Amino acid sequence: MTISVTGVRGRIIAAAVLALALAGPTLPASAQSAAATAEAADPAVAKVKTFYDTLLAGMKQAKQLGVKGRAEKLDPVIKSTFDLATMTRLAVGPTWEKFTPDQQKGAIDAFTKVTIATYANQFDGFNGEVFDVDPTPKARGADKIVETKLTPGGDNPPVPLNYLIRGQGDQARIVDVYLNGTISQLATRRSEFSAAVQQGGADALIQGLQQQAEKLLSGA
Repeated sequence: MTISVTGVRGRIIAAAVLALALAGPTLPASAQSAAATAEAADPAVAKVKTFYDTLLAGMKQAKQLGVKGRAEKLDPVIKSTFDLATMTRLAVGPTWEKFTPDQQKGAIDAFTKVTIATYANQFDGFNGEVFDVDPTPKARGADKIVETKLTPGGDNPPVPLNYLIRGQGDQARIVDVYLNGTISQLATRRSEFSAAVQQGGADALIQGLQQQAEKLLSGA
């Protein structure tokens, strides 16, 4: 059984065509310096910036690295930036408690693999893309929202990509991504995961994610 995982880059570019947001004016040097200081002081913003820096580096070396090389490059930063265990549990929903400990570990490992493989597969080149990160996160209860924009190459407008960050200091991790600023990736995953579990239980979900990861890493 194969889990359908929509290509991240394809969805971003499609969203770019519809996005109404326009890039803001360039900040003066003094404002840029102040923003950089605030950004460096906030661990949630720093997490997102580090992830983007690694992602861009992989995109610029995409052809030399190949999809598996990009996955190896992204592996440590994705694991340190995303709370993949929490994301897996939330995506599975209430049936998570019915998984055995081995099945829970298997689901987390498979979701981690497919997340890394998806980024490695979809961000497969550099065409002048720019990632902008708002240095001031927004509070959402005990969590934070870090707002960013991806400006694709060409004449496409920027696309909002927002991150829900949970935890403090070095423990801050992404637990959800909002495409176009509002489309929750966890909500999308929950629908996919629920269908897989209903059809074949935890083992079917794990197998489907593993197959999807292998397909992405083969360059398909």
